[in-house]
Amino acid sequence: MLEIPIAALNHYAYCPHRCWRMFCAGEFVDNVYTVEGTTWHQRVHTVGEGFREEAWQVRGIWLSSQRYGLVGKADLVESEKGELYPVEYKRGKQNPWENDDLQVCAQGLCLEEMTGTPVRKGYVYSLQSRRRREVELSPQLRETAIATLEAVRELLTTGDCPPAVYEKRCRGCSLFDRCLPQAETKMARYREV
Repeated sequence: MLEIPIAALNHYAYCPHRCWRMFCAGEFVDNVYTVEGTTWHQRVHTVGEGFREEAWQVRGIWLSSQRYGLVGKADLVESEKGELYPVEYKRGKQNPWENDDLQVCAQGLCLEEMTGTPVRKGYVYSLQSRRRREVELSPQLRETAIATLEAVRELLTTGDCPPAVYEKRCRGCSLFDRCLPQAETKMARYREV
């Protein structure tokens, strides 16, 4: 079974075209947001373990699932009162983005398989606000994560390029200048006089 990077679920849910560019075409371009995120993640991924209040923490741990064909690195995994949960760090503001929730859910699926312990929740930690947002790994979120995983697997298997669709968030994407999501619409309106 083709192993899917956990992060690919996040990228696909954000934009299937971006996911194709990154994981099929091998394209990646840094911008201010990606550089800032990489810098923060270098700190976060310092491998180690220790305690924070009552929670035992492990940073930069590799996760995998043979059942789902997933592999990736968790920013942080905590254990408190016998309960495990992943914590995904994001550079931006604290927002309830489905793509981030899917990434946390995929980490939870891996943790469950690796440990045999149910994972009921995870967190997205915002580096700007320095706050956590709880993500319940509900049956609906799990179904969406598995469906997204299968869509990513199909994308990586076929290599078919999804269309670029312009949305407001495209402006912050590091691949905006390569993708040119507005080009097709602009070209359709162009007429020679």
